[in-house]
Amino acid sequence: MRITGVDFCGVAVTPRTNWCFLLVRTEDGRTGLGECTLANQEALLAAEAARLASRVVGWDAQARNRLARLLPHAQGGLVAQTVLSAFEGALWDLAGQALGRPIHALLGGALRETVPLYANINRGTNPRTPEGFAAAAGRALAAGFRAIKLAPFDPIIWEDAAEPAWRQGYAEGLARIAAVRAAIGPEHALMVDAHWRFSPGGAARLIQDVAGFDLFWLECPVAEANHAEIRRLRGMANDRGMRLAGAEALAGLAAYRPLIETGCYDVLMPDMKHCGGHEEMRRIAALALTAGVEIAPHNPTGPGCHAHSLHACATLPNLLPLEVQFGETE
Repeated sequence: MRITGVDFCGVAVTPRTNWCFLLVRTEDGRTGLGECTLANQEALLAAEAARLASRVVGWDAQARNRLARLLPHAQGGLVAQTVLSAFEGALWDLAGQALGRPIHALLGGALRETVPLYANINRGTNPRTPEGFAAAAGRALAAGFRAIKLAPFDPIIWEDAAEPAWRQGYAEGLARIAAVRAAIGPEHALMVDAHWRFSPGGAARLIQDVAGFDLFWLECPVAEANHAEIRRLRGMANDRGMRLAGAEALAGLAAYRPLIETGCYDVLMPDMKHCGGHEEMRRIAALALTAGVEIAPHNPTGPGCHAHSLHACATLPNLLPLEVQFGETE
């Protein structure tokens, strides 16, 4: 089953969103699909896909071990890792087609018949007022979701924390959380994604200020580099009844290992589009399991990543709900 072509495909789905896919074709007429969506990086993704094609055309599509040798040494940062992750997913898709079996069966078999999901209402909320977020949360509940996530602090960045506009934006973020909690009631899980908008000191204040909202987790309050600060914030969050989650854009077990071994997070969020694909997802989850860390894959993009994430999630013993981007597209 030799590879005869690797094609990049971008699809505009909303005025602000493109989904990007990698199509791997083989000599027997099959096409495997992986997703490589990365916001505003379409030109770089296409160039990286072409570069990859020049290397892998002629490969046996079942020789995934060759990819494992490429992944840790990829040049090009997150763009290259995203294209390689999509390529790995496409190879698993081809293997499943050739054998007539689902990917999760090839990964060792499903541990569950259904995968729990939660709704990320962030990109589907308009207007981005407390009332708008509350309405979006209500629509997600009506659609059957029982756990909701929002990113209420996107208008602010920690470098501006001394400015009056920052203080106003912070207060508005807290108001959005309060409105969503009121809309969904105490019986449903609520998660907040801070999108790295805070300094360590600001994140400590944030943990104190959101303690009354009974959050299931607080996600990505600070940049991933300072493990000691993240570990301290985890302790603060745990003392107030919430988990600390993060690490959504890292590639490979080597990047996740120090976060696991130093106890940074309660919940890790590897993304099928970036982490290296199915094999790396399983390695990350296995090491996390030894440390009592749970896995909630990052999955806020398109249907290719969603399909691959579902197969991966079916096999993971330490799984928390999988993310779904709710309301962004019809």
